Amino acid sequence: MGRLNGKVAIVTGGAGGIGAAISQLFACEGARVVTTDIDDERGEDVSAVIRKRGGQALFIRQDVTVESDWAAVMQKAERAFGAPQVIVNNAAVAFPNGSVEKQTLDEWRGVIRANMDSVFLGVKHGIAAIRHSNAGGSIINISSILGMVGSATTAAYTASKGGVRLLTKSAALHCAKAGYNIRVNSVVPGWIQTSMMEESLRRLGSYDSERERICSLIPLGRAGTPNDIACGALYLASDESKYVTGTDLVIDGGYLTQ
Repeated sequence: MGRLNGKVAIVTGGAGGIGAAISQLFACEGARVVTTDIDDERGEDVSAVIRKRGGQALFIRQDVTVESDWAAVMQKAERAFGAPQVIVNNAAVAFPNGSVEKQTLDEWRGVIRANMDSVFLGVKHGIAAIRHSNAGGSIINISSILGMVGSATTAAYTASKGGVRLLTKSAALHCAKAGYNIRVNSVVPGWIQTSMMEESLRRLGSYDSERERICSLIPLGRAGTPNDIACGALYLASDESKYVTGTDLVIDGGYLTQ
């Protein structure tokens, strides 16, 4: 307990799944947490649960693809809790199935905008906000195993998550060379039991049979939980990872080792 005492954290896409788990775990570890999402009701519920447990939390509605929303979130967060030291760029959309031949340009642009443009804005505004805190900090971008290996049927999603990983490395080098004391890393989840995973598997066919098939490909034999990812994000947000930047923390049950 207390691994994030004194820190202010902003978590995008925090109304459910991985984002909600990160928000709640960060609060349990002492952070003052600003959760953002476009789902007002569920986002408010996450913050209410944190406050009920004695934590400090605030929900702000945000479209992560709109730059003015980023500026507004940073201003509101600082007024409520102080300048942030931790930014978690988690918000993303599930991938529409489509090969590079079948995917439409509109589908491509929609996924890139939601999954990569949003992270660019989060890193850009996150750096400025953390610098304002004068305490250094950590930016954590949520990528995917499909940002590390190819997938024939998810061209846009794979490209977007691969782009998140390399943007992370570029930003990490920039911050290090500028002497900002800001670390930038990515977390790379495997198959995690969330509504996004369920939606993706239903698109592939029978949910039960597809889930069984996917789990059979994971060395540990099961899908992960949102808290598995939250624990990795907690490490990168804490001072325990003060010598870690520009890296990919893979949390996938061994999937990519094969």
